[in-house]
Amino acid sequence: MTRIPHWLAQHIAALRVVLVLTLLTGLAYPLVMTAAAQVPGLDRSAQGSRITGADGRTAGSSLIGQSFTDAKGNPLAQYFQSRPSNAGTGYDATASAAGNQGPESVVDAKDKPSLLTLVCGRSKAVGDLERVDGSRPYCTDDGVGAVLGVFHDGGTSGRVTKVVSLNQACPARPFLASYKGVAVECAKDGADYSRAVTVPVRGSAPAHPKVPADAVTASGSGLDPHISPAYAELQVPRIARERSASEARVRKLIAKYTTGRALGVLGEPGVHVVELNIALDRTFPKQGA
Repeated sequence: MTRIPHWLAQHIAALRVVLVLTLLTGLAYPLVMTAAAQVPGLDRSAQGSRITGADGRTAGSSLIGQSFTDAKGNPLAQYFQSRPSNAGTGYDATASAAGNQGPESVVDAKDKPSLLTLVCGRSKAVGDLERVDGSRPYCTDDGVGAVLGVFHDGGTSGRVTKVVSLNQACPARPFLASYKGVAVECAKDGADYSRAVTVPVRGSAPAHPKVPADAVTASGSGLDPHISPAYAELQVPRIARERSASEARVRKLIAKYTTGRALGVLGEPGVHVVELNIALDRTFPKQGA
């Protein structure tokens, strides 16, 4: 009886293993998972948690937020506005990301605004849109970070010799006329202020701004489809005007799309702004929209 050479037997065994694993992991496993995904209760998530719009067509995913703006990025007044997003150009699921700026980001760079200026500018814009006071601590009236660059004759201490409003480029008028008896200057393009001591100025804004925090800061993923009940409430008067509806009916719709804390204790209540806006179109169609 002719015996198969040892080297050939090893190759045949390897081929058998490859064939078995290919059938198991390349065919059987995907088929089982596909079948399991069609089980009632799981099928919706397996298909992307799709949301049906007011027109009956797929309008997105319940897991991913959307921007309700026009082609120029201006908010559409007839819709509830989402929180800001740092995912790509906004809510891009292929570019989920945070802004990666922290509390120390208070001075604008030439090509990138600081986190403080982003927050200040967003708060002012939301305040203007909702017709409320959009001021915040450490923000100027024109919506940038209220931060001074203070020069001392002793380096970091001693007599103040020069003061610059670091985030207000010339010819802007500085938010403060003077600091410790020295006139405040606007920031000159290209000037080096690295030797200045950075001094944020709180200003007279209320400790609890009317514009909620989630209206001016992005989520960690940049994809969060929820806003806080406080931000939704802030937008009620505008939505009621634009939709020719009573504020009470708009609030009732908000309540329907508000979720509580997970397990009753985790996280905070949230309003699903995408589903809420679809419900708006169904309940209060905007004329001419």
